[in-house]
Amino acid sequence: MRSWEYLTTPLIVHNTTAILNNWGSQGWELVQVVQGPEGGLVAYLKREKADA
Repeated sequence: MRSWEYLTTPLIVHNTTAILNNWGSQGWELVQVVQGPEGGLVAYLKREKADA
């Protein structure tokens, strides 16, 4: 059975592409972007856990 790990990170509007490319190069897949509780954007990402 697959196991996943999750990450949330704020997105800075003027640097969104660089932030997402950085996480993507580390194996993270973007799942969703939502408005955070204080008005900024928050990205939700996931990747499959490495076998221990």
